[in-house]
Amino acid sequence: MTFSIDAIQFDAHGLVPAVVQDAVSKEVLMLAYMNKESLQRTISTGATWFWSRSRQELWNKGATSGHTQKVKSLRYDCDADTLLVLVEQAGPACHNGTYTCFTNNIPMEAQEESADAAASPAQSSSAGRFAILSELESVIASREAERPEGAYTTYLFEKGIDKILKKVGEETAEVIIAAKNNDADELRYEASDLIFHLMVLLRNNKLPLDEVMQELERRHVKK
Repeated sequence: MTFSIDAIQFDAHGLVPAVVQDAVSKEVLMLAYMNKESLQRTISTGATWFWSRSRQELWNKGATSGHTQKVKSLRYDCDADTLLVLVEQAGPACHNGTYTCFTNNIPMEAQEESADAAASPAQSSSAGRFAILSELESVIASREAERPEGAYTTYLFEKGIDKILKKVGEETAEVIIAAKNNDADELRYEASDLIFHLMVLLRNNKLPLDEVMQELERRHVKK
């Protein structure tokens, strides 16, 4: 399909909001604005370019900080007045040094009631059962971006792929031993370690957990 920038509905100031999302973890990283020129540069270079409303100038994300964004997908909504930019983020996305700009929570009045419902043993939905995996993926992505001192995940990312692979291998062996010992507690503990290290590996290699789930689904359908 042929795309024309004229299809985008820029506002009275010639701008369109661009929601930037991590292509791997799906975490929303930031909101910025593009004009026609910055959108065209984003399309032609494969890196994010925005229009600064405060400085009244174009800016290339990460040009000075090194925290660049490689565009993996660029979409617009049904009204053509908002962009969604899926990126491969290098380092923190926020100028405050955090992985995402959206770090401030607003408490919801119904939050406590929802939490009670979520804790109910009657809940058995897939979303509820595996929500921790999505949360863990986001935390791991945050650790990779921010590299907080003293964090074990920071240590793994800084040591690199060989260290991560070694830990995956070690934890796989521990799972095998626990299973051979027929020790449920030990197996639960070691399996958790293996899943964690495997998810660190996926993040390091920029493979979304979603794609693993989709592969499992494809195999299930084939059966």
